[in-house]
Amino acid sequence: MTMSDDDILAPRRSRTGSSSRAPFSGKEARGPIIDQEGHEIRPESLEQGFREFGFEFGQASPFGNLTREQRIARIEAIAKLLDVAFILPGTNIRYGIDGLIGLIPVVGDIITTAISLWLVREARALGAPWHITARMLGNVALDGVVGLVPFAGDAFDVMFRANMRNVRLLRRWLEKQPRM
Repeated sequence: MTMSDDDILAPRRSRTGSSSRAPFSGKEARGPIIDQEGHEIRPESLEQGFREFGFEFGQASPFGNLTREQRIARIEAIAKLLDVAFILPGTNIRYGIDGLIGLIPVVGDIITTAISLWLVREARALGAPWHITARMLGNVALDGVVGLVPFAGDAFDVMFRANMRNVRLLRRWLEKQPRM
């Protein structure tokens, strides 16, 4: 026996003509609400909890309220992670996840270049002038373009360390600025 399209698309009706499902809305509770310990929860306390609980999306970014020093520390931490986080065993050669992610052809270099561009954007948000950000963008562009070359580009990523150079540029500029 096969089902007709009407039976698939519409719920079955009982022989009396009413729906086979019992009507239920959130207001009609079928019994007490019990928590995990077995205690009854009064509906008034649930309504109170739902009014107090809520998310405010779009109000503030979790990174938006950082101080200048915290932003600089974050930029430095990400640059170190990208460029010098690890040491090649038995040598003194330092490398970061930029060199590792860069081993994934094209996609890895796009990802690391995007992160590097975000660091430049953060430097600009800190007030870095155009000539500093232009040099930073040059470092990122060189790192990104040469990084596209398989294996040789990854070795270049390990040795050039564009993000550490950019942090150094930003630090030098910040040291020359008067304290506020």
